[in-house]
Amino acid sequence: MQNIIETLPHQSANKKRSVVVAGHRTSVSLENVFWDHLRKIAKARRISVNELVTEIDQSRDGSLSSAIRVFILENLRK
Repeated sequence: MQNIIETLPHQSANKKRSVVVAGHRTSVSLENVFWDHLRKIAKARRISVNELVTEIDQSRDGSLSSAIRVFILENLRK
C-alpha cells in the first residue's frame, strides 16, 4: 500500500495527448496511470492505442475521457 501512495503524484498527474479517433485528431486528457493501462490493453489486443480509443469512442455515452476511464476500470475488474 505504501508504494501506491508514494507513486500517487506521478500516477495522478493529468496528461493531455493527441489521438486519432475514426480518422480525426483530437486530444484526450487522462491521468498517467490510465495512459499506462490503455497502452497495456492495446498491446495485449495487438492493436494501436488509436484503434482502441476508436472502439471506445463508438460505444460511449459521455465524454471520451470518462469512457476511457470506465473501460479501463471494467477491464481491470475482469
